[in-house]
Order: sequence, then structure tokens, then C-alpha cells
Amino acid sequence: MSQLRVEKVQELMKQEISEIILRELKDPRIGFVTVTSVECTGDLREAKIYVSLMGSEQQVADCWKGLNSSLGFIRREIGKRIRLRFTPELSFALDKSLDYSAHIQELLLKIQREDAARQASAAPSAEGDN
Repeated sequence: MSQLRVEKVQELMKQEISEIILRELKDPRIGFVTVTSVECTGDLREAKIYVSLMGSEQQVADCWKGLNSSLGFIRREIGKRIRLRFTPELSFALDKSLDYSAHIQELLLKIQREDAARQASAAPSAEGDN
């Protein structure tokens, strides 16, 4: 199957799944969820949905359980919204890239603060030497 078609279907599924999670799911366990990407097999029989979950560890665990229990509903809605010969079998996967990028950002800010503090403490002694 054409790779371009697979990519278009993946993007369409990402948009539709985001919309379903945001507007259709009524499970109170499901909190702040971001669909980061969707990967389909070449024959469009299986799709892996990468999601990023925000909140405390307990909230993330509850949200994960809620998402997995709603897979059947999401698959049925995808079948209604996207006309494909076969509705893909869905599975969720945690995307840790947003957590990782936040951690890297935090480390960079810490280094920046340390450099600023080091320069501030070195500046008065240099002026006093003149």
C-alpha cells in the first residue's frame, strides 16, 4: 500500500481520536490526554496510538485504565468516521517524549541559573581588583 496513503490515514486517525477523547468519552478517569501520533501497519489492520498523559502518578494510572477500557468505543467511532475496508485494531502506547523534553528544559534552566549566579559572584571581585 502507498506510504503516502498510510501517512494520510495516520494523520486523520490522530485528529479523529483526539476529537473522540476530548468530546465523546465520558469516563471521569480520563483527564488531560494528548494524542501525539498514530502508527499504522502497512495494511492498515493495526494502529498504535501514542498518548501523553499529564497529572500525578495516580491520575496517570487511572487515565491509562480509562483509555484502555474505551478502546472498543474509540474503534467503533473510528469505523463510523473513517471509511476503510477494515477498521484497524487499536492499542495505546505511552509517549514519554513530552516528559523527557520538560526534563531537558528544566536542566537547561538550572544550568542557566547557575551560570548567572557564578557570573554575578565573580563580577564584584573583578571590579574591586581595578
